[in-house]
Amino acid sequence: MSTTAPAGFRAAGVTAGLKPSGRPDVALVVNDGPLDVLAAVFTSNRCKANPVLWSEVVARTGRGRAVVLNSGGANCYTGPQGFAATHRTAERTAELLGCGAGEVLVCSTGLIGEQLDAERLLAGVDAAAGALSAEGGDDAAVAVMTTDTVPKTSVVERDGWSCGGMAKGAGMLAPALATMLVVLTTDAVVEPADADAALRAATAATFDRLDSDGCQSTNDTVALLASGASGVRVGAEELAAALRPLCADLASQLLSDAEGSEHDVAITVRGAASEADALEVARSVARSNLFKAAVFGRDPNWGRVMAAVGTTSAAFDPAVLDVSFNGVAVCRDGAVGEPRSLVDLSARDVEVVVDLKAGPEEATVWTNDLTHAYVHENSAYST
Repeated sequence: MSTTAPAGFRAAGVTAGLKPSGRPDVALVVNDGPLDVLAAVFTSNRCKANPVLWSEVVARTGRGRAVVLNSGGANCYTGPQGFAATHRTAERTAELLGCGAGEVLVCSTGLIGEQLDAERLLAGVDAAAGALSAEGGDDAAVAVMTTDTVPKTSVVERDGWSCGGMAKGAGMLAPALATMLVVLTTDAVVEPADADAALRAATAATFDRLDSDGCQSTNDTVALLASGASGVRVGAEELAAALRPLCADLASQLLSDAEGSEHDVAITVRGAASEADALEVARSVARSNLFKAAVFGRDPNWGRVMAAVGTTSAAFDPAVLDVSFNGVAVCRDGAVGEPRSLVDLSARDVEVVVDLKAGPEEATVWTNDLTHAYVHENSAYST
């Protein structure tokens, strides 16, 4: 049930004809209250889509009743006509729900630089509002899919309250936030400031550490709605403790569905002088096409890891670095370790550990291999 697992929420997913495939393409998630708490985080890309520009303003209030989402078009770089389509979408949703347009987040995903068919989109909003149901979370998750091969949903249960969520995303996964539209819900009683703090803490440790291909989207949005319908009051730390595994599960599903990938790779950097150093090194390895191609070829080429580490500004002594692949220490103290032939990369999950031996901090970034299928899909995306 994803977003409708917590009490106080309804959702729907319908077909409006925005996708040539005829698949569902408009989703609506509604918070029936009694609370209308909203928090959201957005892409840090300076080139932002019209829905992000609209929703950033809405999110500043800390209040919101609904999130309306469409696939089949990003509504990015579509000029005044595109922004008008976003505004009209919020207004139509608000009219149908009996709230203000400033209480409606709008999200879009798809191809950049193509005008949305506003009339079809608005008709889709009408249909979604008419189909709202407490069992509609799964339909909504399907309607936001683009190159995704499966819908992504998750639920976390707590004592007397819960959190649910849905996500879409399969490519352009890079901080922050990775290419994604995510709607999270909770029936906990929570203050807007606590919801914002909890969401930021959860996304920083999960979605922001996905780095599939180093490419950052223009449309990323992660929204949290709190209904308060459980009557159980929680603070920021308690809410973050529930959101973190929820977001981690959704992030894992996003990574596993990355376009054409064959390996999910966890890159952990230990012994760093700071967490920032650990993240910088891990991201450098994750964004190395040479490393990613080697993993695709099932080649534990640790030299490509060392080369990526050396491009960073992190504190370390190159002569004492350690590197392991799936538990095999192929590099010890900056020299040859165990034979690379001992490393088995046939399974989907791969773990690479780099020890900088420069401090007590560590961090993990998740990526995937670079495959023929990824190149093919992204060479033909707009056609």
